[in-house]
Amino acid sequence: MTDLVIRPLVAGEENLFESMPDPLPQLRQVGYADGIAGGGYRAENTWVALRAGRVVGRAAWVLPPGAVGAPWLERFDLDAEPEVGAALLRAAHEALGGPRLYYAAMPAHWRRRPEVLAVMKAPMAAARLSGLVERGERLRCSWTGTPLPAASGRFTFRPAADAAEINAMVARIAEPEVLTGMEVARAVGGVDLATDPLAWLTGPAGDWRVALDAGEPVGLVGTAGQACYPLIAYLGLLDEAVRGELLAEAVRVLAAGGAREVVADVDAHRVAVVAELERTGFRQLRSRVVFEPAASPPSGSALTPGSALAAGSVANRAHPCSGPNR
Repeated sequence: MTDLVIRPLVAGEENLFESMPDPLPQLRQVGYADGIAGGGYRAENTWVALRAGRVVGRAAWVLPPGAVGAPWLERFDLDAEPEVGAALLRAAHEALGGPRLYYAAMPAHWRRRPEVLAVMKAPMAAARLSGLVERGERLRCSWTGTPLPAASGRFTFRPAADAAEINAMVARIAEPEVLTGMEVARAVGGVDLATDPLAWLTGPAGDWRVALDAGEPVGLVGTAGQACYPLIAYLGLLDEAVRGELLAEAVRVLAAGGAREVVADVDAHRVAVVAELERTGFRQLRSRVVFEPAASPPSGSALTPGSALAAGSVANRAHPCSGPNR
C-alpha cells in the first residue's frame, strides 16, 4: 500500500467522490453533491483512498443539520483489497473521534445474489478489520398497489381518540413490530420511536388506527402520509392475530389519501412480520446491515440510529427516505 493516499475531501471535490462508478446502481440513492447541498454530507466527513490519482475507496459519513447524534457511515464503496478499506476507515475514525456506526445498504435478498455479494464482500470485510461488528439487519418493504387481503370480520378499526389513548397503548406494547424512520428519530431528535412515538410523529391522532376485538383494543398503527413516501411509522400489537388485518387497514387509510406507494421498515429477524408484510402485498426493496464499534452494546430495534434523512431538512420529521440511501 505504499502508493496509497488516504485523505478527507476538501470543499469543491464532489466530482472526485463521484468519479468512482456506483457499484450498486439499483439502490435508491441521491447524488453526493445533492447531499452536500442539503447539509447532511460534509467534505471533512468524507474520505477517499487514491492510487495513482484514481479513487479506489470512498466513505461518506452523514449527519443531518441540527441532529443531536453523531455522524454515521452511509456510503462506503471499495474497489481494492479489504486492507485498503480498513486503513481508510481507521484514518477517518481517528479524525472523527472514534469508530462510528456503518449501515451497509444492499438490494433485497442480497445473500441470494452473487453479483451483490461480489460488490459487498470487500467493504464488509474492511469494516470488520477496522473494528466494527455486525449487529443486525433492517429491511425496507414497499406496497405499490397490490390488492389487499379481505378482512375476516373479527376485528374493527377506528381512529385513535387522542394522544392520551395512543400513549396508553404504546406503554402496553413491549416491542413494536414495524418502526419506519426510527433511525432518523434517534439520530436527529434523540427520540425513541418505540416508546415515545408522538415526540416524533406530530400529526393528528386521526393518523393512528386502533384495532378492536369485541370492543377491546388489540393493536395500534401510526401512519404518515405526507413524507416523501407514505409510510407505516409504527405498528404494535397486543394480539398477534390482528397483524395482517391491521397492516391492511393502514395501507387502506394511506391509499384512500392518495398514496400509490407505502413503505415499512422491519428487523430482518422478525420472520413472522416479514411474512405478513409479504402476504399484505409488500415486497422487499433493500437491506441495511448494521455495523457498530466493537465496544458498543448490541442494538435493539429502537437504538439503531442512521438511515434516511441525510440530505434533507430536520423540519420534515417523519421522513425515512430523503437522504442519500433512500
